[in-house]
Parts: sequence; C-alpha cells; structure tokens
Amino acid sequence: MTKIRVLIVDDSAIVRKLLSEALSEEMDLEVVGTAPDPFVARDKILALQPDVLTLDIEMPRMDGLTFLKKLMHYKPMPVVVISSLGQAGCQAALEALRLGAVEVLAKPGGPYSVGELRVDLAAKIRAAGSARLQRSPEAAPARAEPPPPPAFDPATVIAIGASTGGTEAIQAVLAGLPANGPGILITQHIPPVFSRAFANRLNEVCPMEVKEAQDGDTLARGRALVAPGSLHTLLRKSPGGGFRVTVQDGPRVCYQKPSVDVMFSSVAEAAGSRAVGVLLTGMGSDGARGLLKMKQAGAHTIAQDEASCIVFGMPKEAIRLGAADQVAALSRIPAAVLGQLGRNGR
Repeated sequence: MTKIRVLIVDDSAIVRKLLSEALSEEMDLEVVGTAPDPFVARDKILALQPDVLTLDIEMPRMDGLTFLKKLMHYKPMPVVVISSLGQAGCQAALEALRLGAVEVLAKPGGPYSVGELRVDLAAKIRAAGSARLQRSPEAAPARAEPPPPPAFDPATVIAIGASTGGTEAIQAVLAGLPANGPGILITQHIPPVFSRAFANRLNEVCPMEVKEAQDGDTLARGRALVAPGSLHTLLRKSPGGGFRVTVQDGPRVCYQKPSVDVMFSSVAEAAGSRAVGVLLTGMGSDGARGLLKMKQAGAHTIAQDEASCIVFGMPKEAIRLGAADQVAALSRIPAAVLGQLGRNGR
C-alpha cells in the first residue's frame, strides 16, 4: 500500500502532537515530520517530499497565508488548513481556500473534540491527497453582470452540493446566476462557524442575498441559503405555499454532516420536477444517491465534469449511478442551470 505522506506545520507542540496521534492509527497515512514554523517547514518539504501539508494560519516569523502564497507559487502541493474558530480565523481560512488550499479544519480544543478530529482529519488528508491542484489566483478577475433570469416557475428550487474544492466552485456558480433568480439551497461540507463566514463572503461577492440557513427560513426568489456546519438542512413545503427549510441535528450520512444526500432527498420530495440539482467537486459519494432521487422525481440534474473538479469523487459516483442528466464544466454550469429554468418557464 502506498501511504499518503503528511507534514504537519503548527507552532503549538500540543497541536502537532494531537494531529500526529490522530493519524497514527490510519494504515494509509504516515506523518513524515512536523515543523513549528514556515521556515522549518520549507526545509522539511525539500528533504521529506510530503504528499500533503497541514498548515496553521497564525504562526511566528511568517503567517500561514504568506507561506501558502509562496508555496503555491514555487512548489504547489495539497494543503489542509488548520484554523481557529474565531472570526479572524474563519476569514483567514476562507482566504487560504481562495489561494489554493483544498480543505479547512477547525483547530482541536474547545467545542471540537479529539474524537471528531480523528474522523475528520484523516478524511480531509485523503481528499487532499487525491486533489487536482489549480493555479492560485493572483487577483479576482472582473466579471460581467449575470444575465436577467429567464421566465421560470416561481416555485422552482436550485439545490447545490459540494465538498473538497467546493467553496470556490459554489462561488463561481452563484456569480453566474441572476440576482432575482429562483431560491437556492446549498450544502457544502464545512466545519461549524466556518459555514457562516462562507455564507457572508458569498453574500458580499454574489448577486443574490446569501445567508447561513436557520430553522424555519423561507427559500425565496433572490435568496440562497447555506447549510450550517454540523447540521443537516432540508427543504419543506410551507403550509401557505412556497418553501421553508428545516435545520436539524442527526447522524452523519455518508460520513458527513451536513449531508448533500439529505438535502437532495428532501428537495426531491418537496419540489419534485420543479427543481434543478447541481453536484460539484468533492471526495466520496455524498450527494450521488440524493441526486438520483431528484432525477427520479423529475428534476433536472447536473454533475461537474472531471476536468474542472478539484476531486472527481461525488460527481463521478453520481454519473456512475445514472443520476446526472447533464455533465458540464464548472464554467458552463450557470448557463446550464439558466437554460433549464428557461425550459421550465415555458
């Protein structure tokens, strides 16, 4: 068995020990070294040639974001960011994802237990190990204003699911959709607290209103709701017409909470043929069976193609099951969604 070689970079000796111990019993993973700061990390990367790096954001001598920029320029490699749950830590983690990191994980301690760390860290290392790296952006390109929405059934729902690489992919899709389009429900595999920062960032850069979903929120035209980390978000019919969401705890599904399968299955039941399902980049199979349920209920379903995925896991499984009506590059998905809305509106 070829093991994924991991280098842990964190200024805290306690955190380095916790992360190393969390990976020690994983047969397919090997911690080849640790480093207390980016300068030591630079030398160990050259000497040890790790497959994946875990990276703290707040470190002495050089902060994690500065190091990440240099790393992605000179020696690109898969990076899992380890960040605190504070507002500044969440913002920095999202910026790291924009710069090319492929996963984000909450620092151990406080509300984030060591037991959860063992499960989530190994999964994120595996996802990073299979990731297709993309060039880190130097600057956000200017984008044209999205087209006005075509005529569409006002009860239409757009449901989007993603995991590894999904934060940037979701932003790309939303940026290509109109401000006053159908209600959008989003599930991205992301830790608690980070999901709110992610929704807030999308709200700043995307045409429509974006917010983290709260139990009982209405899904309305011009609004996108993001599932909170660690809670499932489901679509329900409102008694007076339209839709609302239920946000609830529950067991992990496909090892995930929030789960794309849970969201897609609820959309299939509540909206049926008046929905469009989009499954984006991510490791594993979460969302594939739910997308199939949406298709069987009459919804139009779209999976991201392999070439544009960071990890072609979830879309691949959906395609294998016959769940995708359409397979499209990320850049073409907004147009594919709009095209389907136009057909539904006629």
